[in-house]
Amino acid sequence: MVSKNVKQLKEREEWGLETPTDLSAAGVAEISQALRRLLADVFALYLKTKNFHWHMSGRHFRDYHLLLDEHGEQIFAMTDAIAERVRKIGGMTIRSIGDISQHQRLQDNNEEFVAPQSMLEELTADSRLLTGFMRAAHEVCGKHNDVATASLIETWTDETERRTWFLWEITRSRD
Repeated sequence: MVSKNVKQLKEREEWGLETPTDLSAAGVAEISQALRRLLADVFALYLKTKNFHWHMSGRHFRDYHLLLDEHGEQIFAMTDAIAERVRKIGGMTIRSIGDISQHQRLQDNNEEFVAPQSMLEELTADSRLLTGFMRAAHEVCGKHNDVATASLIETWTDETERRTWFLWEITRSRD
């Protein structure tokens, strides 16, 4: 196993995957791990949001369908920025759906039918969890003085709180 890791490190160096940074190796590893998990969760939430968008029904179909499409676009927009930040500091990011499933903390929803209200409640709960994961990743960045990543996470947290607020307002006002 050690020789395989040494070979991989040499190949990364040969192909220019090493990135200059003033962060410590331990900092890069810890921040990259936090961001890799965050990225997996963002992809999981994106796919769930699109699933619910595609399968929305009921008398508020149009409004909810459009809202979830907008939320999906916002969530997906975070993915590239998260992955590129990992690479900027010299880390490796996720590589596949299987890799996502190994790192995600948000649960998938594979049900054939989910009632609209349940969809919105589930997305609200997942968005709140994602906010907590972002705060934890922000703490890791603070520990290693990675102000650039922390700043990005602050923006993503605010955006996620906004989506949570919109979903929460809908779920609490049943009509």
